[in-house]
Amino acid sequence: QVQLVESGGGLVQSGGSLRLSCAVSGYIADYYAIGWFRQAPGKEREGVSCISSGDGRTYYADSVKDRFTISRVNANNTVHLQMNSLKPEDTAVYYCATRLSAICPLSIVYYDYWGQGTQVTVSS
Repeated sequence: QVQLVESGGGLVQSGGSLRLSCAVSGYIADYYAIGWFRQAPGKEREGVSCISSGDGRTYYADSVKDRFTISRVNANNTVHLQMNSLKPEDTAVYYCATRLSAICPLSIVYYDYWGQGTQVTVSS
């Protein structure tokens, strides 16, 4: 069983920064992808960023490109999402998820395991 635990959410002013972390435990395939998703009130869950275990490639939604950075610490199976220049529209519950493939789609339908989410609130 794979477990994911997010941390690092909170309240920040517009223009500020937060770093989210996702700790992954349990069975991990040799090749996998870890993605970050978010869901704002009344909206569908959307893909934010993804990193592949194979070649370390990273992917970003257009809305966060050049502001967010995803990174991986292999030693302890932790993935970070550094979020800079935050905007009120970034307010959402952020989830990390993993799939047993190194391919990195930003669609929720491809992911097998999910964390419980962490709230990010950006005030204007």
